[in-house]
Amino acid sequence: MDHAQPQTRVTHPFQVTNRLVLSIALPMTLAYLTTPLLGIADTAIVGQYGDAALLGGLAAGAIVFDVVFTTFNFLRSGTTGLVAQAYGQANALEEQAVLWRALLVALVAGLLVVLAGPLIIAGGAYFMDAGPEVTAAMRAYVAIRIFAAPISLINYAILGYVLGRGEGALGLVLQVILNGTNIALSMYLALSLGWGIEGVAWGTVAGEAIGMLAGLAWLARRFRQGPRVSPRWIFDTHQIVRMVAMNRDIMIRSFSLLAAFALFTRQGAQFGTVTLAANAVLLNFFLVAGYFLDGTATAAEQLSGRAVGARYLPAFVRSVRLTMAWGFGFALLMSLFFLLAGEALIAFITTAQEVRAAASAFLPWAALISISGVLAFQMDGVFIGATWSRDMRNMMLLSFAAYLVCLFVLTRAFGNHGLWAAFHVLLLVRGVSLFAIIPSRMRKTFAE
Repeated sequence: MDHAQPQTRVTHPFQVTNRLVLSIALPMTLAYLTTPLLGIADTAIVGQYGDAALLGGLAAGAIVFDVVFTTFNFLRSGTTGLVAQAYGQANALEEQAVLWRALLVALVAGLLVVLAGPLIIAGGAYFMDAGPEVTAAMRAYVAIRIFAAPISLINYAILGYVLGRGEGALGLVLQVILNGTNIALSMYLALSLGWGIEGVAWGTVAGEAIGMLAGLAWLARRFRQGPRVSPRWIFDTHQIVRMVAMNRDIMIRSFSLLAAFALFTRQGAQFGTVTLAANAVLLNFFLVAGYFLDGTATAAEQLSGRAVGARYLPAFVRSVRLTMAWGFGFALLMSLFFLLAGEALIAFITTAQEVRAAASAFLPWAALISISGVLAFQMDGVFIGATWSRDMRNMMLLSFAAYLVCLFVLTRAFGNHGLWAAFHVLLLVRGVSLFAIIPSRMRKTFAE
């Protein structure tokens, strides 16, 4: 990285330390880990009914909402970057304005999702193409849970604001309240009251609502005695255009990643049911590692954004270095853990001997993917915080193109090994390409 420091006007210098990085990264790692626990709990609750169709409907419904909410993930990450920059400028009114803009977008987008509910249900049923019992269970689940869409998106915006200010511990508390009440209410409604999969859906709606109320109560307390931002400031045309452009770029990035995962699954299916199942088991390793990497990536978002807002290059450079160092540290630990414990984890996840054997054959690819992916996670955090979203979008499209080429060439030559290699290429190209353009973007940003 080029460390030549251009002439710039520093407004609010601050020191980036390991303690500061970990104060954001560790709580948010724990917060992100509550998400898979929620999925496990919902599956276990529905599993008590001993009906495979209900489990299939729950899984299908979860995929529908994964797609819907990935579309609006920018409400979390985009808000974090913009609030972090305002925080770096010590501009409390702009922090509030960013939050109110995000909340308005969340409310409107969430209501549109509710109105589009019948189309979303029909599209999900068509795409999943499951049996009538699974489809009926999925329809029942989605028809109820979709009412939580505005609430869920508002929670995204609130969490983005909290993380933009670097308040990782508060973010953890809010996520624990949301997911904890979700699990407790789902258990009560589905098992104690016997509402079945509908009880899990209503538990999710109620948990999201309680999480939102907790977040809004905290915001009201914070803003009660401070200055109030004016509607004119909130609806500033330049800032709205900037937010929309950034959100568009993040959305394109997110859809490209979704497409990459979908193609990975589809190609794995071409190698047979056993290989498909083995890949599904191993992808869980990457998803779990991703929650650890997301923690340091969130720290990169906040600290790089704060440094850009403060116009303080040394803090920016140090935030990139430290979050990258901690990211690689976590990635190495996760890879070592999966290499050593992978066989036992595979045996725990599946009892099918042929799936176990196939998963074991491809285990090193899955175990090492966190190392290949760590730079991509960290650079995403840096570029979102610095609001260099156009570059992030372009490098994502470049890496996706490289992935498609490798998918075509390597899978023909090496089968499923080639498929995993192509996925490594996607992550490596994405991370390295973003890292390569940091010096030029840094010079331009801090010279303005």
